[in-house]
Amino acid sequence: MQIYRFGRESGKSINHFDSNFMMSRVVVTDKPAHIGCMHLESNGIIGFHQATSPQLLLVVNGQGWVGCDSEDKVHVAVGDAVFWEKGEWHEAQTDAGMTAIVIESDELNPARFMPNRE
Repeated sequence: MQIYRFGRESGKSINHFDSNFMMSRVVVTDKPAHIGCMHLESNGIIGFHQATSPQLLLVVNGQGWVGCDSEDKVHVAVGDAVFWEKGEWHEAQTDAGMTAIVIESDELNPARFMPNRE
């Protein structure tokens, strides 16, 4: 058995698109898929940018809001999963802090396994 860490301390600071968060990489597969853990401190932001592939953001701690080019900002919290299509402009921000797992892959189909949030 091996134990690994994906906490904030193993991450890298990201500031592209006026962002302010830490990204801890988790997995990169042979087929195009990237999985990481984003650590947003108080007032952290993932700046407004275009998705280069389908993206799924899984909130595992804290809360914040997300937005895209066609909708108002929506509050998200632990247990919420946000899906953006390739090419969709989007952003995320938090006042108090938020941790999320992000998965990027052309193979994503979250509707296959997860119910819509009511």
